[in-house]
Amino acid sequence: MRRSPGWTPRSMPGQAGRIVVVTGANSGIGYVTARELALRGAHVVLACRSPERGRDALGRLRAEAPAARLELRRVDLGSLASIRAFAAAWDHDRLDLLVNNAGVAMVPYARTADGFESQFGINHLGTFALTGLLLPHLLAAPDPRVVTVSSEGQRFARFDLGNLNAERGYRTAFAYVASKRANLHFAMELQRRADAAGLRLRSMAVAPGLTRTNVLTGGANSGRGRLYAALTRLLLRLAFRPVQEGAKTSLYAATVPDLPGGSYVVPDGLLQLRGEPVRRTRERAVRDTGTAARLWLMSERLTGVTYAPLAAPAARPPRGR
Repeated sequence: MRRSPGWTPRSMPGQAGRIVVVTGANSGIGYVTARELALRGAHVVLACRSPERGRDALGRLRAEAPAARLELRRVDLGSLASIRAFAAAWDHDRLDLLVNNAGVAMVPYARTADGFESQFGINHLGTFALTGLLLPHLLAAPDPRVVTVSSEGQRFARFDLGNLNAERGYRTAFAYVASKRANLHFAMELQRRADAAGLRLRSMAVAPGLTRTNVLTGGANSGRGRLYAALTRLLLRLAFRPVQEGAKTSLYAATVPDLPGGSYVVPDGLLQLRGEPVRRTRERAVRDTGTAARLWLMSERLTGVTYAPLAAPAARPPRGR
């Protein structure tokens, strides 16, 4: 691992001139990521599913950063129509940074508007579609970067390409960690394809570590009963760290000038659960090019989104897990 002792958001260089999209910016890691980038001069677009929660976040950000350049736009990663509308409405001349932060975790079984299992559909397919549709705007920037939030839990995934969409049963935790493994595969394959096409795009993946956000208690998890809510709040308070700590890996991947594309940034502590941001290179999923390539083709087929500016990499023999 490449260590960065003592790295904090104060270590970030100025972000003036960068146009940034942060999905799920109304709360948690997304909110802190948007705030810190805005405080350093970036023009930040808060991409949120709920207009009401988005407006509340925008108001809080303007109070914390009165001089910041902020705007709110709606996107629902559980709806391909919403994703297409967001991309079609993009009216800036470029996009310098896309932070794919939004997602759901450990939710009861549900399907998205397009019929996908919700964790796979939102966490991976929504992210895949949004990035692909925004790719022309990213490539119009001089040094574009994509940061995709995975999870330390991806290391425990039983990654079965034949059951990612819950074709053969559904287990909440298994579906979640599989969707986060998909995030990591996507980020690495995006970098490989950008390299093959000779493009300057840098794609990174991050794991935030155990972080005290509302992802386990809000949204689809809010209706799981009082006992679930009480036990989850207790667990979050005792074992999880403040959201400012969880946002460090996203901010590190988004701003460190010499960080190479294809980096996977994680906390440096035990089991990647807490600590300072480091670049992890010895991760099996990072090197599994065969699975990543098959997932990419599956994602294009399911979403109808193809990455036309990217030349397909040279044929690689499929490789198992």
